Amino acid sequence: MGARIRGTFVVVACLLALMACSSSPAANVSKSWNPQTAAAYLDSREGWWMQWTGSARDHGTFCVSCHTALPDALARPALREALGEKGPTDDERRLIENVTKRVQLWKDIGPYYSDQGYDHKTAESRGTEAVLNALILASHDAESGRLSSDTRAPFDNMWALQQTAGGNSGSWPWLQFDQEPWEANDSNYYGAALAAMAVGKAPENYASSPGIQENLGRLRAYLNRQSAAQPTVNRVSLLWASSKLPGLIEPAEQKAIIQEVLKKQQADGGWRLASIAWRWNGWSLRSVVNMWLREDGTPIEGKSDGVATSLITLALLEAGVPGDNAQLRRARAWLMSNQDGALGSWPASFVNKRRHLSSDTGRFMSDAATAFAVLALTDNQRTNNAVASAPHH
Repeated sequence: MGARIRGTFVVVACLLALMACSSSPAANVSKSWNPQTAAAYLDSREGWWMQWTGSARDHGTFCVSCHTALPDALARPALREALGEKGPTDDERRLIENVTKRVQLWKDIGPYYSDQGYDHKTAESRGTEAVLNALILASHDAESGRLSSDTRAPFDNMWALQQTAGGNSGSWPWLQFDQEPWEANDSNYYGAALAAMAVGKAPENYASSPGIQENLGRLRAYLNRQSAAQPTVNRVSLLWASSKLPGLIEPAEQKAIIQEVLKKQQADGGWRLASIAWRWNGWSLRSVVNMWLREDGTPIEGKSDGVATSLITLALLEAGVPGDNAQLRRARAWLMSNQDGALGSWPASFVNKRRHLSSDTGRFMSDAATAFAVLALTDNQRTNNAVASAPHH
């Protein structure tokens, strides 16, 4: 017993030493970023996803992923102003056409995954897709300010699949592949946050539609009821969604999430995905190990991560944290200094098992990191422009 306890303390001591080593301040940082190379990276990855045999689905369509296709769909329009583009790219149009086709064929088209060889994947696929379709098309319609019939349809599908009983009442079945973040056993909360964001983004005041108020109330209740039990990464998504749908959470809860994430900022100005991906239950050995070892036993990098840093920076800006906040300035400095000069992407790591980062599937997390970084940096630029153009008294 004594040897076991001593061994436990040795493990904890080693892990804490690694934590200390990973928190060294950043040195010289760039004061700018390159939207051209970021766009080139996102376009190449979106184009690859659409052609990849692994994404091919029924009726000549492709599925939408939480790590590549969805973040790109949200981020690519934000680059247009920075690049002086006059309209969507061919791949953006193709994505919208693909989603619209699957919505129109909803009753006849196969799900992303069937139950054959899996457990509950048909229900999980339908719930996930319904939310993603609504968010992508609502974001697209927000550019024109008009809510199309093609966008009302996925919302109808989404509300029809909302769970109405049990602890998950108000949420949707969500694809679970034991992959953190966004495809794990706690990811239905992330999906519910995306559903709230879709409602908030939809133009023509869709959120006030009489026919959805019961569903919307159920969604709000779920997000608030389950918030305290969520890992920080899910609470960050809730914070982001609350900026799109006023009244989603109370101001006190919004403030609590902001304080929670600011406390987790590393000395270099970034955040580490492994430290926000799991729910901590005190300083247990298991929680410390989860921060530093993957399920395959390989160590997780101790440095800040592009997914965590970009998503948190974006959520803080959208939630109204002033752009001149000292911690937010350090976060933007991290993003400025960590874009890959050649590829245009931002670095990321996998928290479940080691991946070959040079492979197509090994780039999934960098896809998300790059898309969220683009959203954070363009959001900050719009904020600065608005402040600069405001009348001074």
